[in-house]
This record gives sequence, structure tokens and C-alpha cells, in this order.
Amino acid sequence: MAVQNAPHAARPRRRGLAARQAGRTEAVAADLPPAIARLARSFLTFARVECGLAANSVEAYGRDLRDLLTDLAAAGRTRLAEVTARDLSSHLAALRGERNLAASSVIRHLATMRVFFRWAESTGELPTDADGRPLNPADALDRPTRWKKLPGVLTPAQVRALLAAPEEMAAAEHDGVAARLPLHLRDRALLELMYACGLRASETAGLRVRDVHETLGVVMAHGKGDKQRLVPIGKPAQEAVGEYLRECRPRLARADDPLEARGDGRLLLSRTGRPLERVAIWQIVKRCAAAAGLARVHPHMLRHSFATHLLMGGADLRVVQELLGHADVGTTQIYTHVDSKRLREVQRKYHPRA
Repeated sequence: MAVQNAPHAARPRRRGLAARQAGRTEAVAADLPPAIARLARSFLTFARVECGLAANSVEAYGRDLRDLLTDLAAAGRTRLAEVTARDLSSHLAALRGERNLAASSVIRHLATMRVFFRWAESTGELPTDADGRPLNPADALDRPTRWKKLPGVLTPAQVRALLAAPEEMAAAEHDGVAARLPLHLRDRALLELMYACGLRASETAGLRVRDVHETLGVVMAHGKGDKQRLVPIGKPAQEAVGEYLRECRPRLARADDPLEARGDGRLLLSRTGRPLERVAIWQIVKRCAAAAGLARVHPHMLRHSFATHLLMGGADLRVVQELLGHADVGTTQIYTHVDSKRLREVQRKYHPRA
């Protein structure tokens, strides 16, 4: 099911986004030696325009790249030709030691480093040896041991408590707010979608009304790098989304929004009728978790729980990989570190709310 490109009315918004992205690129290059700053700008433009990476991915590359290039500049390296494998190893060691980053975060920095130097190699920015082969200092780096700790996962009972929280919070109100503007229906739909489909917060925020196909029972998720995938949606989530679309969303939608007129509006809207952003989703999840008596819950934990509950129920790893939208099955394998006793005790169905 191909998703059509937004028509002309959306172009001013795109130009505004391009301006913000350009501003972030300049922030990465600020105060760096001119030669390195030029390469940083070119690389981030390449990642955004040529590779088509999502804005959040480009921003993450930018943060990691600025950390690296700032350290290199402080060490007196003003050109890439001067950078050695020891310089890069020292940077990674500082991330682990001085900044106490987790191994998974260090691996992400290493990945950024390798992609950047591979790009620099392809563009002829690195020196060569006597045989004309590029001297890429990142090639000599070892991969740190990846963390083996299972991501934070909710039990099925905790998930049920979290999903019930919006309605319980609304029932506890005595001023009639929920009756006038039933935002609890939106919050319930949001939570159900994230758990039923294993969506990231950014994917949830980006959903449009047309991405939920009720008759087919699937959701079109738009993942990293603008990759799309179809994910089945269980009956409880379908019912929650349907009730939100009937009883709440029409009260939130803005009549002057051209996207609404074309039936192309975002699925989840704020109190003012604007698309719900990632930060707002974090706040909603945290608020509902607190109401359910759950501590340290974040949106990605619903995605972790989705994957773990499926695997505990016997789902094939490759199927879970497809549902999560992981390009590499190795990323999905982190969810397989589950105690064997728990595997035997789990319910026979793949997913508690399928």
C-alpha cells in the first residue's frame, strides 16, 4: 500500500524543516577547524539528501560526529589526514571512562565514526599508501563487547495496568473535563498502538489517519530512513483507535488545516489540534505509568515488551525482526536473552493482546 507524497500545500512546512536541518548541520560544524568543518557539513548533507536518512538519525550522527571532531581538534588534528587509529581509540576510551557511556552508546559512536571515515575514503579525503590504497584509521578499531542486558520490559500484567490508566484517570476526574474533551481515548489509543504494533515514539507520532487500515487489520508504520512496513493490529488496539476516531479526534481536528480537508491529517492530535510530537508522547506515557504505579517507564519500553512477549510466546525471530523493522537480525537478538524458565511458563499465544 503505497503512501502518496504530500501535495503542494505541505511544501512550506518542508522548507521550514530543511532550514532547521541546515541549522543543526551548522551547529555541528561551529568552532571546528575549517577543513574538518567543511567535511562535517558535507557528510551530514550526504546522509540527509543522498542516503535519505530520517531527521532524527541525521541529528544523532551529528551529535556523535561533533563529539569526535571536537576531541580531535583539541588534540591538534585539524585535517583528517592527521588522524590516527590511536586518536580514535582514545576518543572511544574517553567515552567509556570519563563520560561513563554504556557499551551500546559507545558502539553507536563507533558506527558513526566508521560511516564518516568510509564516506571520507569514498570522496578521496583520506591519504593513501604507496600502492594507492586509502589509509582509513577507523578500519583498525575493534568493536566493543555489546551489552547483553535485556532491555527494560513490562510484564503482561503491568502492560494491562498501563493500558487501563487513561480511563481510570478520566473516571477519577470530577470537573467534567473528560466528558467535554475525552483525551483519555486518545491516550488509550496511543498506548494500545505502541504495544500492539511495537512502534517507536517517532513512528507513533508520524502516523496519519490513512495509515490505519481497519478492514485489513494492519498499520502502515514509517520507520527510520523513511522505510515502511505493515504491522498487524490486534482487536483491543483496533477498538481503542476506532473509539478515538469516532469520539475524540473530530473534536480536536482543526477545520482550517488543509491536510484534514484532504483526509491526510496526523492520527494523534494535541489538545490544540496540532500533531502530537515525540516529547508529548513521552509525557503521556510517563503520566499514565505513574497513575498505574509503574516507575521508570518510557515509550520504547512498550516496543521492548512487544518484542519480548512475542519471543517468549514462541514467535520466530525473523518474524519479530520484520515486525520491528530491524534491518539486521542481530539487533533483534537482544530480546532473546530471556530466562528459559520464563519461556516455559508464558502463555501459549504469541501476544497477550493479539
